[in-house]
Amino acid sequence: MQANYGYSDGSGDYFIILDTDLCNGCGDCVTACPEHVFEVAPDDYGKKVAAVKESVTSRISYVCPGFKPCSANIESTCHTVCKVNAISHTW
Repeated sequence: MQANYGYSDGSGDYFIILDTDLCNGCGDCVTACPEHVFEVAPDDYGKKVAAVKESVTSRISYVCPGFKPCSANIESTCHTVCKVNAISHTW
């Protein structure tokens, strides 16, 4: 299942997509994210998976710079540390 965290507005689509079928709940994205966007929490079935914190979902484009800008400044990003490729961004 894909969990979409974010929103669309007049300037674009701002979603972090987490594939919960692929996610193993390792938490590497939590420690890699400089903006502290992620947490590990149980899904609807009790499996621990990565999730975007509810407190940042409605302002995700202001908190998270997105994959390309983040990777230009930081060596280890949520994408690079996720060994199962469960994370993607729409911007």
